[in-house]
Amino acid sequence: MASKRPALTPEQIAISEARKAKKAKQNATVPSLVDEEKGRFFERKWIQTTPTDIPIGHRVKILTWNLLAQCLVRRELFPNSDCLKAVQREHMLYREILLQNADILCLQEVDRLEKLLPVLESAGYAHRYASGPGKKHGCLIGWRKDVYSEVGTRLVIYDDQHVRVGEDGMNSQGASFRTKNIGHIVALKHAQSNEGLIVATTHLFWHPKYVYEKARQAAILKREVVEFKQSIGHEDFPCIISGDFNLTPDDPTYSMMVGDSVLPIQEKKLDPSYVVHATIDPTIAAGANKSSSDENEEEEGADPDKSITNARAARPEDGLLSLTELKDLFSKSGLPLKSAYDSGLRGYLESLNSSDKPTRTFGDRVTIPSSRRGGYEPEWTSYTFYWKLVLDYIFILDAPGGESTITGVLSGHKTEDLEPGLPRLGICGSDHTLLSAELVFTRK
Repeated sequence: MASKRPALTPEQIAISEARKAKKAKQNATVPSLVDEEKGRFFERKWIQTTPTDIPIGHRVKILTWNLLAQCLVRRELFPNSDCLKAVQREHMLYREILLQNADILCLQEVDRLEKLLPVLESAGYAHRYASGPGKKHGCLIGWRKDVYSEVGTRLVIYDDQHVRVGEDGMNSQGASFRTKNIGHIVALKHAQSNEGLIVATTHLFWHPKYVYEKARQAAILKREVVEFKQSIGHEDFPCIISGDFNLTPDDPTYSMMVGDSVLPIQEKKLDPSYVVHATIDPTIAAGANKSSSDENEEEEGADPDKSITNARAARPEDGLLSLTELKDLFSKSGLPLKSAYDSGLRGYLESLNSSDKPTRTFGDRVTIPSSRRGGYEPEWTSYTFYWKLVLDYIFILDAPGGESTITGVLSGHKTEDLEPGLPRLGICGSDHTLLSAELVFTRK
């Protein structure tokens, strides 16, 4: 049983949080590489979700953020943004990252490394960067050099992964689209103890109609995270899996990730995505006149409401996994994932009067039964002229014999602060919002 601290009074909690905030600002002195005036952004409040009986254990603060790669910026995608040039956005991005004072960073759509890396290094972060084949942007995992050291890494290229073994006449990869997306995994050991953790970040396929492909990629990532920690002899490490999953909390993939049943309405969303794209079967495109947007379907460079094109219905020999097989792929890699926001905010917000709630959630605008997960994710994590969605998450996979407590999360933005759409000067330098959570891992 994990030891517990004595319960604190509200006054003691307030004093403690004020001291922490002051220390964090002192420790997160913005390097001279960052222009504070250009880096102004809308600062959000920290929500202490476990104000009393905080466990003593391996404490870690993590953030995840899709930075909006400059190579993907198009005026037609963000017609009402006032800061699409790199020079307008980059200091907002740097300053918001650094002022979180996180132990671990998970960043997606990272480009312009020659600008970002000196900022991170001057703030005391080491890093690992990876990108998909031919991609001009990628995923970065950073960690405080004085807190953690790297003990292993793995790159997961979803297009190359197999989901079937020894089934004659069937494609073992079971993919519907070659997307060039990746999962990026790093194992970290604490500098002052034998504690450690596996950190993974990803950016799943962007296309909203390819529901099956995102389910396949998410299941592969969970499988590879678990297999990786076994391969390096650290089955006792907990795992954090975060990033831009490009799916909402009411999506069938989210439900399979967190261990909920897949509802009939979710199956109807999944069924039309059992297709094979021309990137898998080149005969589909023979003689076809493809538009420029079709050429770049693997990139987030077109209207997100577009339909499936250059594809045919899947056949048995294509090897796509049935819903039952998808569920099995998720379950074979261990217990369901736990969302830091959904789990951390659920009990805390339920204990408050509706008028006292410090942040709104996905469940405040989309009906999700209390028996199901997802309703306590942030209200928005991406807010633009064309799309207003929740796409980003911090998931946890506890170690065998261990448990995690979410002690705090960064509050979400109010909708009115995000209007008329991101990126926005003085508000947020990306089309996605930064998520952050503080976790404590203990052994039972």
